[in-house]
Amino acid sequence: MRLSFDYFVEQADPATGLVRDRARLDGSEYKGNAGSVASMAATGFGLSALCVGAERGWISRDEAEARAERTLSFLVEKSTEVRGWFYHFVDPSTGERRWNSEVSSIDTGLLLSGALTAKGCFGGNKKIAGLVDRLYGRVDFNWMLDGKRGLLSHGWHPESGFIKTDWDTYSEHLGLALMAIGAAKPVPPSLWTSWRRDEVFYGSYSYVSANAPLFVHQYSHVYFDFRGIRDTVAPLADLFVNSISATYAHRQFCVDISSRFPSYGPDMWGISASDFKGGYIAWGGPPFHPAIDGTVVPCAAGGSLMFTPEISIPTLMAMKERYPKAWGRYGLADAFNPADGWYAQDVLGIDLGITLLSAENLRTGNVWKWFMSNPEARLGLERAGLKRGEKSTAK
Repeated sequence: MRLSFDYFVEQADPATGLVRDRARLDGSEYKGNAGSVASMAATGFGLSALCVGAERGWISRDEAEARAERTLSFLVEKSTEVRGWFYHFVDPSTGERRWNSEVSSIDTGLLLSGALTAKGCFGGNKKIAGLVDRLYGRVDFNWMLDGKRGLLSHGWHPESGFIKTDWDTYSEHLGLALMAIGAAKPVPPSLWTSWRRDEVFYGSYSYVSANAPLFVHQYSHVYFDFRGIRDTVAPLADLFVNSISATYAHRQFCVDISSRFPSYGPDMWGISASDFKGGYIAWGGPPFHPAIDGTVVPCAAGGSLMFTPEISIPTLMAMKERYPKAWGRYGLADAFNPADGWYAQDVLGIDLGITLLSAENLRTGNVWKWFMSNPEARLGLERAGLKRGEKSTAK
């Protein structure tokens, strides 16, 4: 956890607080173009990481608050935004758009999640609370609906308008949707029931998913405390248990394909969006993704620590013990392939972030506590008709 936290201190621009999208595994200077951009999602994880670090004594509370305040001040007063929404990739020193990236709904959602977490943690700091209120309050959630069937768009390009793809099925947008519903100028609560719940069956497991990488079951859940929350639309039922089932099914999938890729096994599993030998890819399973080649992605198990510690912890420990070349300045590499000796030379902010926050929720539940202390989060659940019953338990 500590090494993951160090990433969000060392890879944040000292003036703006914007967190770089990626860095070198060994901590050396990143000379390539890929290391020259910040991402808004990584910055959201960075704001949350400051809370974890202050709680654990890795950084003084005064310094953590000062860093959060500096980041939020820049986002509110200087960084480029469109109707309150931020570009996916930006210059870390100016906040200006990079790589012709989109105004990203999900990256903005993860940034807001981190900001609300900081408000919950450092709420006694009135300036931080006021900046978060301004940041969240100016987001035009209804604009991102683009009039399409009451669904949020993936984003917008100034050259071509709204992206044609909507958040129309189970994915990482659950938290974004609930924040939109809970906002001061909310979208209709029907947004929650507008996306599909496609049930997946694998072996003895059933769960709602979109045949997507495992991170879709992690990002929203690391902020919204879905334990014991039952969905209003069948067959999703208990949102937290759904993610537990998805994690177990993914592990079983990796075990089942170990005849083709012997590096996989009960304590060596995990395929989620990551680097691989050919670049970056959004892969996973089930079903089988044709690019799977035996690569192991640590954040698959790491991001599920809050769901399945009994299978995630032994796997992460085995990765460190068996493959020392996968270990670096910020912990485990983004991905590695035991079969052919390939090791990613980078780490990614979003993958370190989901692992750090999931571990903190497992240990203390603090990220849930800080985030859910915001009335907007609770109002989103209430307006969507989501109610808490008995707390979920892992398998």
